[in-house]
Amino acid sequence: QVQLVESGGGSVQAGGSLRLSCAADRDTYSSNCLGWFRQAQGKEREGVAVINSGADSTSYADSVKGRFTISQDNAQNTVYLQMNSLKPEDTAMYYCATFGRFGPYCILEVQKYWGQGTQVTVSS
Repeated sequence: QVQLVESGGGSVQAGGSLRLSCAADRDTYSSNCLGWFRQAQGKEREGVAVINSGADSTSYADSVKGRFTISQDNAQNTVYLQMNSLKPEDTAMYYCATFGRFGPYCILEVQKYWGQGTQVTVSS
């Protein structure tokens, strides 16, 4: 059974930082591309960042490149999203998720399973 548990969301001012954590069950962590997508209220989902736990390769949405960094801790079966220089447009519900794979590549646009989500709110 896929288990994805997010934590670390909250409210920050523009320019601030936040670190999200995603704890996965062992099988999910070792077998899937893991990362985050976000969805602002009333808007479509946007893939944010994804990491291939086996290959340690990453992919980012253009909107967060240079500001967000995804990383992993294999011993803890945990994926992190360090978010710096936050902007009001980053405000959304952030979901830890498994992502599709095409050969060795993780597909940022394709999410399969996800957790309950954690709210990130950035004020001006």
